[in-house]
Amino acid sequence: MHNLLNKIICGDCIEVLSKVQEPFADLIFADPPFNIGYKYDKYHDKKEHRDYVGWTRQWMRACKNVLKPHGSFYIAIGDDYAANVKLIATDELGLFMRNWIIWHYTFGQQTKSKFARAHTHIFYFVNDQKNFTFNKDAASVLSDRQKKYQDKRANPNGKMPDDVWDEYPRVCGTFEERVDFPCQMPEGLLARIIRVSSNQGDWVLDPFSGSGTTAVVAAKLNRRYTGIEISEEYARKAEERILTCSGPPQAGSSKARWTEHLESELKWLYHENKLPVEQLVDNLALLMLFTDKFNKRVGKTEDLFDSKQLKQHLIQLAKSGKLGPLRGEPIIRILENSKWEKALWEDGVTNK
Repeated sequence: MHNLLNKIICGDCIEVLSKVQEPFADLIFADPPFNIGYKYDKYHDKKEHRDYVGWTRQWMRACKNVLKPHGSFYIAIGDDYAANVKLIATDELGLFMRNWIIWHYTFGQQTKSKFARAHTHIFYFVNDQKNFTFNKDAASVLSDRQKKYQDKRANPNGKMPDDVWDEYPRVCGTFEERVDFPCQMPEGLLARIIRVSSNQGDWVLDPFSGSGTTAVVAAKLNRRYTGIEISEEYARKAEERILTCSGPPQAGSSKARWTEHLESELKWLYHENKLPVEQLVDNLALLMLFTDKFNKRVGKTEDLFDSKQLKQHLIQLAKSGKLGPLRGEPIIRILENSKWEKALWEDGVTNK
């Protein structure tokens, strides 16, 4: 098994996993081809219905065999085969479904003869319905009582997200995190799944690695990872992508230093809580709630970031276009005479 550790393996996931002798994965995230006719580098996503279902059964069983007894298994799939995946998992493999999540994304594919499709199904299964990892505090977001009404009776830890996730747009060509891959998952979406269903040091498996997003986020969150990818080109590019990412600060490092990892955490938290930058900048109470959640998210127990620091970083990220769109609204570059630019001047963090 150690020959799989922290690597992107080039090969067929069924063949690779069939050689594994014992379960190793604490968490599996699978985003297989949807059988919609797309031509990938080494795979034409167009099988007969019966063949596709049979193949789905094979790779799901191979994954189930390497999933630890307490493990969690997430599967992203389109409309046409969602029912098949659910039945294979529960009726044949003995998995337990905890959630049927709908990822409702912006920038959906437009159509002329039917309603535009703008969602993907994400199934959340576990091996044991009484023994599994679920870090609820890691997934909590600010509630409406906190955001809209500033109600002191609100739970200070916020609330659990709904099972319809509309925080994460599809990764379009203009996004900073976009790489040369046709169906790239957003890092923020994987961060939520990995954070809530695994712990630091756990082993995360992605049998259809593609652009390597699962492995990249696992590395950023201090998890071990294995990605399996049939295309040599995609596997090589995923490895290169992982090498450029940075994880949490190591023990003994400067906690005050702003890192690429902290920037990723800030962007993920921003999307999860659905709070536009302008609203955060204008509302000190909201900014303080957001800052507290950020410090808890990144494990800060001393040398905490204050609201002013986070405001500065949020404004700079928004100004550079690095935050990405929120709720389908484009991030507009900040004009010099805007109040955001004024806020930067007042805080003394402009580059001028």
